[in-house]
Amino acid sequence: MLALTSLLAGPLAACAPRPGPEVLTTVPGVPGAKVVTVEVATTRQREAPDSNVFTARRARETGYAAFRVSLPPNHQPGRIEWPTGTPDPATSFAILDQSVQTRQAFLRATANARGPVTVFVHGYNYNFQESLFRLAQLAADANVGGVPVLFAWPSEAKLEGYAADRESVAYSRDALVELLTELAREPGTGKITVLGHSMGGWLVAEAVRQLRLMGRNAVIARLDVVLAAPDIDVDVFRAQLAVIGRLSPPLTLLVSRDDVALSLSGRISGDRPRVGALDVDDPRVQEAAAKAGVQVVDISSLKASDGFNHDRFTELAALYPRLESGAHERGRDVRQAGAFIFNAVGTTVSAPFGVVGRAIAGE
Repeated sequence: MLALTSLLAGPLAACAPRPGPEVLTTVPGVPGAKVVTVEVATTRQREAPDSNVFTARRARETGYAAFRVSLPPNHQPGRIEWPTGTPDPATSFAILDQSVQTRQAFLRATANARGPVTVFVHGYNYNFQESLFRLAQLAADANVGGVPVLFAWPSEAKLEGYAADRESVAYSRDALVELLTELAREPGTGKITVLGHSMGGWLVAEAVRQLRLMGRNAVIARLDVVLAAPDIDVDVFRAQLAVIGRLSPPLTLLVSRDDVALSLSGRISGDRPRVGALDVDDPRVQEAAAKAGVQVVDISSLKASDGFNHDRFTELAALYPRLESGAHERGRDVRQAGAFIFNAVGTTVSAPFGVVGRAIAGE
């Protein structure tokens, strides 16, 4: 942990201060802004019962909320325009409205939309507002409609909180299992995509594994599972897959062999390689992916914004509208097991928010 902190502290020291709860202040909207309503299920504890300020403490029961998030008219795809001072919807992300939800109200909101549902499970070192605005960015850039659902677990949002975060994702596993079960049982709910990033990928894989062990196969059949830069030990993932089995569509891994954050994670875990840093050129990876029925897509060609090549998946949502249009023109939408490299001129593959990229098998 000390090694991770010392290696990352320098680059992060130059970053802007992290957003606090003040960015959740409700403000009036402006013309030309795009608005996304995000439904929230969280194992974070509220600061107060009637508050949507969420802490890093662990709640005994899942809490629910809803936010109408405004993106500025000059929004750049793939970015979050953070407010400085009071949020100004003309120039930054802003909250137009918010509510404390009951479980029943949350389920009604997801079912009544009668469209696809995307459940985003964030990774290590995220505070609540960062995960909320990230999902709003992904949903707005992908522009596919439906209901974006944030599953927010109580990350410490500190570099030195890696071990505590691992315990918090384990603490939140049952809550995610029940959330997915409830969403799948609602007759009005459409396709359910579950996108887990980084440590959130471990949480998603564990939740699906637990669903299989509980015999909830009908729930799993409703899911489209995508793990972006998953911070999972390779051997642990192999054991998870042995229980999960093949999924339809195939479970998708979005990987980058030069992911610095996962390299550091593997180092502090006893030099254990992470799934999110797999090398798709390795014949053993290609063979294992085909055998396990997993789709592995190398997205190293995409731009990263975090300095550690760990958030490339955020660019996929921005590419979605153009890629989907191209897929329809070619009449192809390949979703198959194996190892692929993301390329703008190949065969279409599916991933978060539907079609997210093009890949050339075996390259």
